[in-house]
Amino acid sequence: MTAELVRGQNHPLTQTRLEIRVSAGTPIVAAATLSDEGGRVNGVEWVAHPGTPALPGLEVSRQAAADHRLAVDLDAMPDAVHRVNVLLALPPADGGGPVRFGAVAAPFVAVTGLDGTEVASYTITGLDAETAVVALELYRRLDAWKVRAVGQGYAGGLAELLTDQGMAEAHQLSAGINEAVAGGLARSVSASPPRTADTDRSRQTAGQAPGPDHAGPATQGAPATQASPYGHQGAPGPQPAYPGGADQSGGPQPSMPTAGGPVNYSHPGRQTSAPPPPPPTAPPAQPGQPARPVAGDATGWSMDERLYNQVWGMFEDLARTTAAYRSAVDFADSRMEKELDQVLSDPRSRIGGQGDAAREAARARHTQLVTQAREALDRDLAQLTDEAQVVEPALPAAFARWDSPVWHGYRVPMEMPMALRLGDLHVPEATQVRIPMLVRLPLERGLWLDSGRAGSPDGTFTDSHELHRLALESAVAHVARLLAVHPAGDFSVHVIDPAGSGAQPLAPLVRSGVLASPPAQGATGVADVLARLTQRVDLVQMAVRGGAADALPPDLDLAQQLLVVNDFPHGFDDRAVNQLRYLADEGPAVGVHLMMVADREESAGYGPLLDPLWRSLLRLTPVPDDHLADPWVGHAWTFEPSMPPGGSQVLQQVLSQVAAARRAWKR
Repeated sequence: MTAELVRGQNHPLTQTRLEIRVSAGTPIVAAATLSDEGGRVNGVEWVAHPGTPALPGLEVSRQAAADHRLAVDLDAMPDAVHRVNVLLALPPADGGGPVRFGAVAAPFVAVTGLDGTEVASYTITGLDAETAVVALELYRRLDAWKVRAVGQGYAGGLAELLTDQGMAEAHQLSAGINEAVAGGLARSVSASPPRTADTDRSRQTAGQAPGPDHAGPATQGAPATQASPYGHQGAPGPQPAYPGGADQSGGPQPSMPTAGGPVNYSHPGRQTSAPPPPPPTAPPAQPGQPARPVAGDATGWSMDERLYNQVWGMFEDLARTTAAYRSAVDFADSRMEKELDQVLSDPRSRIGGQGDAAREAARARHTQLVTQAREALDRDLAQLTDEAQVVEPALPAAFARWDSPVWHGYRVPMEMPMALRLGDLHVPEATQVRIPMLVRLPLERGLWLDSGRAGSPDGTFTDSHELHRLALESAVAHVARLLAVHPAGDFSVHVIDPAGSGAQPLAPLVRSGVLASPPAQGATGVADVLARLTQRVDLVQMAVRGGAADALPPDLDLAQQLLVVNDFPHGFDDRAVNQLRYLADEGPAVGVHLMMVADREESAGYGPLLDPLWRSLLRLTPVPDDHLADPWVGHAWTFEPSMPPGGSQVLQQVLSQVAAARRAWKR
């Protein structure tokens, strides 16, 4: 299976001849640098870019494009090269394109074999003002190569990035790369069109992307002969921007273009794969009206990826329009205060009819500004509401609410999805617009279901015992969803319930037989489960670091592991607490995840010892709560957990199918 990397995560490479495929929603520049053991680039001759696209063991595209394919032969790398850094950058802004990565879809990078099989992939999220980014690095460690997801962005563009890698000629080289990009023709890959004006949030249809074996037109000014990184010398004449693995010197030549037409570089003897299906087409809009939204009109190689990116776009739109409204209201308030201060500062207008008139005029201008801001907000919210009504029914099971009809046709999947829904998000100004809260899989961090005393939206407080029951029921719903979206045998769940207080909420998991073992109780049960999972983390870490994955014990369960801990810290001694902290820190990197159902105040006796544990977990609440902070625009988002409807049997039906699939898999 493909390793879906998160920032900082690495993955071993078992092949040395690779392709690095880049997909973005707009034309970008792809380049690569070679660096020594200290991470330093020893001159311009160690940089592959559109002006100098080929180096020993490496070749990049010759122009900006929405999609790139880079060729890498690690065996052909010089001995002094220990790292290969894949760089992405936006073309110069004077070409009319975006000026920062935060304004485009998150770039997707995949490392594949020559047969197209993905080895690892990485979606570069979290970019904002950056115009250049180090996407991946392939690095040599003990004569073995690995890939690491980097995602380090630079607002100063390629010049700042190359300077950070130790190049004295960074600014000159950056200018040369921009000149080479400006002098080349863009590849014939249709990028997704930019969003329309704020008054019309409708997304337009993205063009159809070419398949892996479709190349673009010839590059102006390209050399007549180009060496492939795989050791094959091309025939004289124009060569493809990315060479194939077959020897072209004696095989069929690319078809010649008609007058003024593009060159077809697809190899006649190679079997081509079909391009990804185009996004749905929006129905025509009425004159003067915005286009009607459609589900899946964002960029992506699959419908699930398009829907994921579309949901992310809806989140950004709601954050942006809410921030604009709040900013407009703040401006109106400050302007009215300033005008009133001016009235009060003048003794002649402090009292009497003139002062009253000035105050009324200031308040009227304030009301006008706030009304205009609210009208703009309501217009955007109406379009977001329409889009949510279209997108929600189209979401797959992993992204859908529990009351979605998609669960009635549920079948155990054959592969893990890219993300999972934990609940919904909304802001106070738009409680009617609910944005699905999706987290990428595999989980990057553990989950904490906070069972502490919290206020409900109506200002009342929930009883502590009732809140703990709700938190455990919410944890059971999350566990059921995690089991449901993984293939049979790929996800195992362990439960620690020291005092047995969670027997009733945990009953659906126990009765269905989806747990790896019955819930552990007492100090002995707690110690046994923690010891087994800690040992698994140690063994997998040693195997990965030593490059000896085949040396793992044959009886070791290699599936993703989830440990659900109820009623912490009851039943935990100091050793168990340290093991729990170790699993929270080291477990996610090797497939061991943590889900805590706990009240932080009950563990206050440990003092600051457990602060790193709580910080490492994603806090969720069993009741709506505005605890999720958005550093992008400063919003406090209200989180509402995703729970099955009252009286529904959907949870039991899904767990029954998961249990049946697990039994069939074990035979």
